[in-house]
Amino acid sequence: MSKNRDQFLHNLKHKKQMRLINENLTLENFDAWSGAIDTKETILNNSKEDDFNFLIEELYPDGITETQLNDILWFEYDWIYETLNIREE
Repeated sequence: MSKNRDQFLHNLKHKKQMRLINENLTLENFDAWSGAIDTKETILNNSKEDDFNFLIEELYPDGITETQLNDILWFEYDWIYETLNIREE
């Protein structure tokens, strides 16, 4: 088995969350789903993507899973809009 596969199986066995360590993952290239899509579009339409990316990097210095990021966008939109000073229309 490859080293990556061994690490994956080890993490799965010990129920550790896989963290995103991809520095290229930004809001702009994140493929949101369900209710997170509207929040993502609102952030982009208000040109706040850099602020959002910085916020996530500060809150999750060790990385974040795609599911966690999607859940934040989906369920924490009020907090995001307030933090980024976005007014809902």
